[in-house]
Amino acid sequence: MKLSAPIYHLKRRAKRLSRDENIPLHEALDRVAVEEGYVGWSLLAARHATAEPNRLGPGDLVLIGARPGQGKTLKSLELAVEAMKAGHRAYFFTLEYTVKDVIDRFPAIGADYAAFAERFEIDCSDAISASYITQKLAQAPRGTLVVVDYLQLLDQRRENPNLGEQVLSLRSFARERGVIMVFISQIDRSYDADTKPFPDIQDIRLPNPLDLRLFDKTCFLNRGGALFQSVP
Repeated sequence: MKLSAPIYHLKRRAKRLSRDENIPLHEALDRVAVEEGYVGWSLLAARHATAEPNRLGPGDLVLIGARPGQGKTLKSLELAVEAMKAGHRAYFFTLEYTVKDVIDRFPAIGADYAAFAERFEIDCSDAISASYITQKLAQAPRGTLVVVDYLQLLDQRRENPNLGEQVLSLRSFARERGVIMVFISQIDRSYDADTKPFPDIQDIRLPNPLDLRLFDKTCFLNRGGALFQSVP
């Protein structure tokens, strides 16, 4: 059964319901699940976990793209949380946010940061680049999930290699070490949501050349929906 919105949006709806009606969160989650056609949240969550086509494997490079405010950061955090629930570590490299900014987004996906703090590292260094990331991940075990926020900022410093070289380097590292890399990406302002339900790979904003075939999978977000696809 298809959900009316991504699961993190449903969790957010349940939190608002819990707050507005002063009811326990588990009760609010069950009410939202019933609205979606399930007898309870646990069943919805279980079906969602097996049905959503976002299964990622060691070595995958994933591109998450959307216009501002459509949930790119939340979706990447949701993937990180799922990896940590499965016993893996996760890293969040960001040139956009502070540590507090990232932590403050956990409640929006129905997660408690404290429960994952030992498995989750947030890095906000101005030096973030492909070489910086691979150095930081030197001891990362297979299955680690890495979020890079965001793609178009990797080569903003003149001393960094061009974007294509950096992504190629990270792809080789991911393949060799069996880590999963999720890149948050901007979408060009020319994208028109009224004529196309979701952006696609042609809508990725590329101020500098990059072969998008280096990525294995894409996830495009718009108006509460998510579209996962493999890159041809």
